[in-house]
Amino acid sequence: MTEIGSERALRVLAAESRAGLERLDLLVRRGRGGIAAGIRQAAAEIVDAVRGGGDGFLLEAVRRFDGFDASSVGELRFATARERWRPPRETSPPSAAASSGGDGAGFTSDSDAIDPRVADAIERARAAIEACHRAQPHGPGVRRLERDGVSIEERRLPLRRVGIYVPGGRFPYPSTVLMTAVPARLAGVEELVVATPPRAYLESPVLRHVLHLVGVDEVWGMGGAHGVAALAYGTDSIRAVDLIAGPGNAWVAAAKQHVAGDVGVDRDAGPSEVVVVATEGAPASWVAADLLAQAEHDPLAVAVLITDSMGLADQVASEVDRQLSLLPTRDTAGAALEAHGAAFVTLDLDAALRLAERLAPEHLQLIGSAAETRADAVRNAGAVFVGAASPVVLGDYVAGPSHVLPTGGSARFASGLGIEDFVRRSHTVRFSDRASRIWAATAETLAATEGLAAHAAAAGLRRGTEGGP
Repeated sequence: MTEIGSERALRVLAAESRAGLERLDLLVRRGRGGIAAGIRQAAAEIVDAVRGGGDGFLLEAVRRFDGFDASSVGELRFATARERWRPPRETSPPSAAASSGGDGAGFTSDSDAIDPRVADAIERARAAIEACHRAQPHGPGVRRLERDGVSIEERRLPLRRVGIYVPGGRFPYPSTVLMTAVPARLAGVEELVVATPPRAYLESPVLRHVLHLVGVDEVWGMGGAHGVAALAYGTDSIRAVDLIAGPGNAWVAAAKQHVAGDVGVDRDAGPSEVVVVATEGAPASWVAADLLAQAEHDPLAVAVLITDSMGLADQVASEVDRQLSLLPTRDTAGAALEAHGAAFVTLDLDAALRLAERLAPEHLQLIGSAAETRADAVRNAGAVFVGAASPVVLGDYVAGPSHVLPTGGSARFASGLGIEDFVRRSHTVRFSDRASRIWAATAETLAATEGLAAHAAAAGLRRGTEGGP
């Protein structure tokens, strides 16, 4: 099998060739190297400084890392629930003074400042996400089990206060708000608190509109590791949350790892990933577009084609070059293809699917009639998109399931964000006197077997061997 066009943006490699195996090994190991040690250490230092220094260090971090100057942490509070349903009307981003003041003044839906088509698209997406998550069977509630005098009650309790991190970066991501806040609200979370870089909030009327639409309770202008720290531990002016959800850059991911255990975190959300398994009949231009759609997210994004057709791989590579030249995001997408892109050509479809399973990608697309019939066989993928009419981009916005998905190969054991992430289980247990006497003997035996004398004694009291009430 001859490899084609190593100078192309998307390298075409025979999966079993030396170059193909080297590239595959790099991709399989992509999640194991984790975050660079320097970033991990620096993020931990920032988190610990905010935890110890409170408001004062947080303000300094916002000045240094967010480029935003505030005289008090109150000026970083851009929204409160008290104001959200009575927003003043504005046509331009509010100033820091007008947007904060510590009491939420100036929070606006900005519905008049955005294209009506955008507002309609946001509402349609919100409705689709809500409909999908309402169908999930893991919301709050009570489940009871009775057996021979033993009563077990499992209570599913919503978390009280959840922090949502919304990336700023090159572009703000209003869709992230929808994909995290909607399931959190359906789970019954009492307070939703958003942290986002100040400029992302101040300069994006669309972001402000979405924050208003989902009814967040607080919005704080703070990004990066310091924002995560303030959510996790609180400061003099900010109350700590119970869980932090939402994706971010390496600094945010490192900070979430550092605070995990002291506060809940959803999952490590690394750079975006797509693997397309395509067979004969797949439209090359659409496959190329779907690869580029994920590659433009981040220079470290993963965009991989796996096919049993060398001809299709060649066509897709040509289409990638053509479409890439027209993209305003070509620099980012090109860097991603260079770092983690490839078109692997396998001997047959079975080999293609085995390779996809090894990669365990965030998103897996199956395109071409032969590939599409194998959807039920897929185990290792955060989400599976079947058919040319079902691109990942629709999952990013309007399909319904959250687009916060496992990356770096963690789809082997992790799931996408959902209602269950915002609910904790608690059990209430009651034994009748008779049931306690019956089961105490079993517990006493097991405790003695494990060498736990006090356990055995406590159980023995219940079965009446040492007297009792």
